[in-house]
Amino acid sequence: MGLRVLSALDAAKIQYYHFKAIIIAGMGLFTDAYDLFCLPPIMKLLGRVYYEYDHDKYQIPQVVLATMLGTVLLGTVIGQLVFGILGDRMGRRRVYGISLMLMVLSSVGCGFSICRTKTCVLVSLGVFRFFLGLGIGGDYPLSATIMSEFANKNTRGAFIAAVFSMQGLGILASSMVTMVVSKTFEAAASKKLSEHHTPEDADLAWRYTALVENNALQAAKDMGKVLDVSIFQIAEDDPMQQPQNPSSYPLISMQFLRVHGIDLFSCATTWLLLDIAFYSSSLFQSQIYRENLELQDTNVYNEAFKVAFFQTMVAIAATIPGYWFTVYFIDRIGRKKIQMMGFLCMGMVYFAIGIPYHYWGTNENKGFLVLYGLTFFFANFGPNTTTFIVPAELFPARFRSTCHGISGAMGKVGAFFGTLGFLWATKNNEPRIEATGIALVSLGGICLLGMALTYLFTRETNGRSLEENEKEK
Repeated sequence: MGLRVLSALDAAKIQYYHFKAIIIAGMGLFTDAYDLFCLPPIMKLLGRVYYEYDHDKYQIPQVVLATMLGTVLLGTVIGQLVFGILGDRMGRRRVYGISLMLMVLSSVGCGFSICRTKTCVLVSLGVFRFFLGLGIGGDYPLSATIMSEFANKNTRGAFIAAVFSMQGLGILASSMVTMVVSKTFEAAASKKLSEHHTPEDADLAWRYTALVENNALQAAKDMGKVLDVSIFQIAEDDPMQQPQNPSSYPLISMQFLRVHGIDLFSCATTWLLLDIAFYSSSLFQSQIYRENLELQDTNVYNEAFKVAFFQTMVAIAATIPGYWFTVYFIDRIGRKKIQMMGFLCMGMVYFAIGIPYHYWGTNENKGFLVLYGLTFFFANFGPNTTTFIVPAELFPARFRSTCHGISGAMGKVGAFFGTLGFLWATKNNEPRIEATGIALVSLGGICLLGMALTYLFTRETNGRSLEENEKEK
């Protein structure tokens, strides 16, 4: 019965429930991107509120900024591993609901953050961001696995890519919410606003920005209506009731290493290398703000507005188009070619901005901003999307969520190293031109290494059913 249902799904035409599943499975990724990209404007507001009288006026120390990002990355690593394993043992639907609820509650906590003194706010924000990371980490393997098991083999890549493209909408939403909140509070505080004084209302503005992501998760209430489709009644919702294959083997075994070891190595290492570059580029935005947006000659709300506006332009011009290029092309030219192309183009762009960085870093140059935006375009029309897709297609159903979680966790380990690299390049909150140029060139080398590993070890899954992909080699 199960195999007949799987065959029917592989041959099924696109239907309404596919699009509903894309929206619902993508809500966690929407929140993930909202959380990552609302952090820069929130940090600007927090710098104005809590660091107004520090020596480096209005600037949050890089160590504090990295800690705020590091807490969510640590939570994400743990969440991907734990929820990935639970998704295979307890069923995708049940565990997915738990991860979404964790994101809802922790996002509310991030907005309230208990108190108003600097130390208390930052500590409580870090704690709630850790739990938010747990929920986000759980969403990665579960949403990818759910969608891979939901779609037919001819459109599976486009559907999973569409789920992942919800990140783009999260980036756009975080920036637009920040702009609206900033202008609203600026208008309300216009009489008592100046460039050198931060009104108390600014402490409310960043909390509102952090809380809005909770609204997007209301769509998760519809989850059960979609996940009741028959595929989930045969795909590990109750593993104990499924017949056991006498030739099956556990995850930790020589047989697994022989059959799937290279696949897991490929998925984990390419995701690790991608996130080193991707998260470094995201953090690098703070240096671009400092050098190109003239933030020091403006009031608190206008400063946050400028940062969010820049993020909006990057999202509209580069980030979101990159996602949708992948949606359109992935089932036409394949995962492996897109991943190799993306790594190669990212590497070339990093070399183009890193080798002559002394020139770029000492001149306001629109060409630099264009090249910087291209790193996001080719990340999303490339490995940032494909590394999310391939682990959901390569492994047997009983290991699928776990192996996706392991691969994603390695990616977030790479993000942590990217954070450390950014701190080294901007030591003491001041950009060092030589170090930043070296860091950018190093990212180019990392991307070329990712391309080489993709060519050598990544299998093409395009046009093949999940059962064909997981056959023993």
